[in-house]
Amino acid sequence: MSLSIRAALRIVGDVAVYRLRRLEMANLGGAVTIGLVLGLAPGDLALRVAVAVVLNLLVYLNNDYYDVGQDLTATGRDRARTEFLAAHRAEALLAQGALAVVMLGLAAIAGGGLWLVAATGAGICAAYSARLKRVPFLDVLAMIAWGGVMPLVGAPADRLVGWLMAGQLALFSGVFESMQVRRDWAEDRDAGVRTTAVVLGPRRTAWLTRGLVAVAALYAAAVLHPIAAGLAALALALPVTDDAAKDWTRMKLLLGVTWLVICGLVVANGGTAGLWLHVSLGAGG
Repeated sequence: MSLSIRAALRIVGDVAVYRLRRLEMANLGGAVTIGLVLGLAPGDLALRVAVAVVLNLLVYLNNDYYDVGQDLTATGRDRARTEFLAAHRAEALLAQGALAVVMLGLAAIAGGGLWLVAATGAGICAAYSARLKRVPFLDVLAMIAWGGVMPLVGAPADRLVGWLMAGQLALFSGVFESMQVRRDWAEDRDAGVRTTAVVLGPRRTAWLTRGLVAVAALYAAAVLHPIAAGLAALALALPVTDDAAKDWTRMKLLLGVTWLVICGLVVANGGTAGLWLHVSLGAGG
């Protein structure tokens, strides 16, 4: 059977467009802003951003590949895109292999062990797509891990501030994942998929989200800056409605603004200024 390069390229393009429309590639901004805050050289930053872009395309395509059967019967999906992927599974595998090679090649050129960070991120998401997204609580924990590893693409291994900022994004990622499974709970329940939200139910999952917000705010206060903690804590006041999708979007916007304030505070203070920890921008790990 011959493989269509054009079909493989279309599949990759479809993944990028679909995920951007759903605001599910916002973590790219985390890697970029960490690199900017750390003052990386333009060439180094551009290479790291390229790795981050390819890594995101790889993990989202991998997720769509595993979920294509369920997505064919789900409502609210891009039917044409899903049917095309289902009809071109071999090309989807080819695209994943090509993306992995490109990602690791770019990471090797960048050096500094970036290939290990990229491979770890891809491995976490492969495990999530294959199994962990269907295991209650491990689905959220896996995305916390991904939310921390992915932004490290923008942080050299010897820059401690980058690691501390990535830790904040990891906690934000846990908040987003808990809201995402609540958004999808009815669809997952009907498909027989056991996620955290399916096990807990929407109401208790909303309380889990509040708990994760509180942890994220405490981390910001201790490690980054009290002002950032105050902004993050405002998320506790956001209403919990029956429209989980709108709740998720509001949370994304608030914590996105919080993240931009964190970046500004770190630059203005020349490093972190938490109640417990102060680390200068130039400090090593």
